[in-house]
Amino acid sequence: MLRGIYTSASGMSAMQSRLDIISNNLANVDLTGYKEDISILKENPNMQIRRGADDGVVAFPLGSYDKMPFVGKLGTGVEVNESYTIFSQGSLKQTENDLDVALEGKGFIAVETEKGERYTRNGSFTINKEGFLVTKDGLKVLSEDGPIQIKHNNFAIDKEGNVFVNNEYMNDPNRMVLKEENEWHETEQIGRLKIVRFPRERELRREGNSFYYEDEWTGKPYIAEGDERPTVLQGFLEAGNVNPVTEMTKMIEVQRAYEANQKSIQSHDQLLAKLISDVGVAR
Repeated sequence: MLRGIYTSASGMSAMQSRLDIISNNLANVDLTGYKEDISILKENPNMQIRRGADDGVVAFPLGSYDKMPFVGKLGTGVEVNESYTIFSQGSLKQTENDLDVALEGKGFIAVETEKGERYTRNGSFTINKEGFLVTKDGLKVLSEDGPIQIKHNNFAIDKEGNVFVNNEYMNDPNRMVLKEENEWHETEQIGRLKIVRFPRERELRREGNSFYYEDEWTGKPYIAEGDERPTVLQGFLEAGNVNPVTEMTKMIEVQRAYEANQKSIQSHDQLLAKLISDVGVAR
């Protein structure tokens, strides 16, 4: 009877972990570049049940076997095996803001932080007082040669991530960079966005809701080139890949499973109380 309580309690604990992850997904459904997390549950080892009337062990020179007849298996609950992030492509929405950047395809933009490089899909950028391209949190966006200093918003980023500025008309707000068939004229290239990939992107660890960092399981980041390099779209943002309808359905499912385990514990508790009060009373 106590084993049944422990089994139901493990189910409640696992459902609580799933609910936390689903709640976090729903809370960040509108966050630019957010990627949903999911949890994987693992069944605990089953116990074999045998009829106890025929007890005893038969021994042989090379081993032994239990001669009690096999009845079936008893589950011992579940546990959270792992949780990881789904890096599927989010929908792209055009903002017509030159400071917005989206990646179409796999890859991450490198950002400089106090803890070292971090990687993000959130391309909602701005320019700080020193003229550096930064995130909304003030963290510098990196090129392959270091932070990107633009000074003014008269710049352009092509599909490869190359960053150009128009020096000739930089001080003239009425003159902007000219664009003809994806070619930029009278400009200077000041760098290329540092876009990286990982050998095992599934193992990336989340820091906050927009940043990721590597560990021993992800492998070292490397510059995305050729077919592995995503397309860079200036004036676009990538929406999160969370489907709120699906997440709400999951939440209802988890809540019902939690309640079922809770009722199971209550039933075991009532039976245990009856056992103690009725059977355990000295006659």
